[in-house]
Amino acid sequence: MRKTIILLLILIIPIGSCEPVWAFKKNEIMQKDILQLVQQNDISGVAKALENGANVNAVDNNKRSLLLIATMGKQTEMAKILVKHKADVNQQAENRDSPFLYAGASGQTELVRLFLNNGARFDIFNRYNGSALIPACERGHVETVRLLANTKNFPIDHVNRLGWTALMEAIVLGDGSLKYQQIVQILKDAGSRMDIPDNDGITPLQHAQAKGFKEIVVIIKS
Repeated sequence: MRKTIILLLILIIPIGSCEPVWAFKKNEIMQKDILQLVQQNDISGVAKALENGANVNAVDNNKRSLLLIATMGKQTEMAKILVKHKADVNQQAENRDSPFLYAGASGQTELVRLFLNNGARFDIFNRYNGSALIPACERGHVETVRLLANTKNFPIDHVNRLGWTALMEAIVLGDGSLKYQQIVQILKDAGSRMDIPDNDGITPLQHAQAKGFKEIVVIIKS
């Protein structure tokens, strides 16, 4: 009788809250499948996998999320599906890239707007301790800069680990061409400070003068 009671207790009382081994294997397979589907830009396949319980914030071996992979591949429609299923737009990979930061750096304005409308945070930075705006300025992504610079509460004058603001990066790493002139004007119109120096005490104006960027000098001085 005692053995019978013990056997019944073993059968009816769960051991902790652990899932069976087959459930873990199923989850692992599902994660690999959805990673592959995103990489292949299989939108219908990803939508079906998510409906069947796949983790929308699954990551690869470099901790890159599904949404980051889609953003890196410029897969706008895929990104929209993932965001619709509540993908984290701020989830960072091992190298500290996030979907929002990467979209800004790569000038994907439509995705930047999508992420801004779905929880993008302004206190998460890339490996250079930079914002989404700073590399956008460096690379001459005018429309992305316009959007971010005019977003309420965006840290337009954030200083990265190199000691550079978005304005400084546009001048130091830009070539002074029309798109960089436009970026400096956008930053100024949005209220960016024109006088924040770099770690060596050199101001944006002094850098622009040294590089012979006459049009940018005029913008800063005006």
